[in-house]
Amino acid sequence: MNITEALKNVKFEYSLYFKYKFPDLRFDQSEPLKSEDEFLKSVNRKSMNSFYRWERTNEYKAILTLYLNSKVIKDYEQIYQIVSEQAKLGDEKSIKLFIALQKELQSQSKLAKEYFKHVEEDEVEDDDLELEV
Repeated sequence: MNITEALKNVKFEYSLYFKYKFPDLRFDQSEPLKSEDEFLKSVNRKSMNSFYRWERTNEYKAILTLYLNSKVIKDYEQIYQIVSEQAKLGDEKSIKLFIALQKELQSQSKLAKEYFKHVEEDEVEDDDLELEV
């Protein structure tokens, strides 16, 4: 499950709050950021208290974990590009780090393949098609 799917599974107001708190998740990045008062008006609330309480729940923590994981993946991509360029220039430390990153990528690729294998199996089982003879 990714962050977008997870936010579809929570109350709409909480989803909006999470996007308010982490504006890089918003679909339309050209819209200006909302102030707290504007946000409260958009969700028809008078205070942020219910959102602060929600931040202490396991649901919020799980969604936050997914969000932070997506941020780590973006950082990982940037680091990979930097190390790759430096390794191509012959920097010995970068070459060793590049090899270590490659090994990590291979193990992550195996996990990704397993994930997509299970997704495909689920899709095949759920097609609910019946053949008429």
